[in-house]
Amino acid sequence: MQAQTYNYSVVRQFAVMTVVWGVVGMLAGVIIAAQLLWPELNFDLPWFSYGRLRPLHTNAVIFAFGGCALFASSYYIVQRTCQVRLFGGPLAAFTFWGWQLVIVLAAITLPLGITSGKEYAELEWPIDILITLVWVSYAVVFFGTVIKRKVAHLYVANWFFGAFILTVAVLHLVNSAALPVSFWKSYSAYAGVQDAMIQWWYGHNAVGFFLTAGFLGMMYYFIPKQAERPVYSYRLSVVHFWALIFTYMWAGPHHLHYTALPDWAQSIGMLFSLILLAPSWGGMINGIMTLSGAWHKLREDPILKFLIVSLSFYGMSTFEGPMMSIKTVNALSHYTDWTVGHVHSGALGWVGLVSMGAIYYMLPRLFGLREMWSTRLINVHFWISTVGIVLYIAAMWIAGVMQGLMWRAVSDDGSLTYTFVEGVKATYPFYAIRLLGGVLYLSGMLVMGWNVAKTIAAGRAVEPVIPSAGPAMAAAGHAASVAHA
Repeated sequence: MQAQTYNYSVVRQFAVMTVVWGVVGMLAGVIIAAQLLWPELNFDLPWFSYGRLRPLHTNAVIFAFGGCALFASSYYIVQRTCQVRLFGGPLAAFTFWGWQLVIVLAAITLPLGITSGKEYAELEWPIDILITLVWVSYAVVFFGTVIKRKVAHLYVANWFFGAFILTVAVLHLVNSAALPVSFWKSYSAYAGVQDAMIQWWYGHNAVGFFLTAGFLGMMYYFIPKQAERPVYSYRLSVVHFWALIFTYMWAGPHHLHYTALPDWAQSIGMLFSLILLAPSWGGMINGIMTLSGAWHKLREDPILKFLIVSLSFYGMSTFEGPMMSIKTVNALSHYTDWTVGHVHSGALGWVGLVSMGAIYYMLPRLFGLREMWSTRLINVHFWISTVGIVLYIAAMWIAGVMQGLMWRAVSDDGSLTYTFVEGVKATYPFYAIRLLGGVLYLSGMLVMGWNVAKTIAAGRAVEPVIPSAGPAMAAAGHAASVAHA
């Protein structure tokens, strides 16, 4: 009988497009950051205006860059830890081409002003239907692979991927419910404060599951693999999983403090956001402590630097988020650039760095090589990106706190001390620093693109043979991630 091989073809496709869309998404971010300094850069063209490019940037970074990284890593990890070929070969190929079509349609419709106006859910109903078809196919491929696995134990990374897939499906279907009035226009099924509540239940859980749970699945596989150590505490990883997926669901209302949303709902959002700190930091500690006995590797291994520093940003962002959900803090921070800094510490620091570390780990193995073309360039990328992130978020923190204080300052006669335009003027220098940080981060992506291209040129596509029999993997944590995957 012919030996069965892993399906690396679809993993390769998603891995390469992760880098391509990363460059595109970061470039869009740099352009709109520059427009805030020099508004004339919109060239008086409506489809090149900030209001249309900004959702293009968020969709490109979250769903194109982040989404492709999640598809690539989940397909890679579920095969390796289950020791079976990916279920539904043609269906897996459909998820790749379908997802790329979604991204291209977003790149066309958003600059044209075709939008539902919902944060992180701007795409209109025909594209939403395509997303649903791709996502259902993704679920069939992933869970089909899990069901036919050769090993008894289901490694915890797959728990996080499974929760992310199921939850995002529910979020998308409920929030995108709409009444079409033409091929490119629809109106939400909800109205008023109900619409706002559904939107931020979706919006915050898009962060909680698309941008957190899925990437924690990456973390639980790639850190033990790269460190060549078992995960620090398998029991903690299970507690982390259940606590995180239960708590995150309730945190959305903290986006709606001081609005028409009932006060009790706002308070529930704040309470669960504060509780969320515990499982978030439990996961961060579990990942970082996996390096116990192998700390020296952090000095010489640039891939580990990406993975561990991403966890540091995850810990920082998941401390900052609950603090910003407190009503008195939110009264200062809301609508300011502090929120922008918080979002980007998570998106660039956590999601970006862990995705890059995962791609650097997988890519040589997908092309039959032992390592990337240039380890030195991985180091260069790490330091450029890290400096860029720090500049970006520090500038936005300072600008945000300053804005909040200026907006609430009141003179002795009860009038506002500062006009709004004075706040804009005071913020201007920090927008320049933010732009510099973005340019550095984009430069890092370009370095990565060059390294990836040279690695692909030096290797050849491989489809490794699956082991004929896999021993059951112990739940106590000698991890499928080290011994067998």
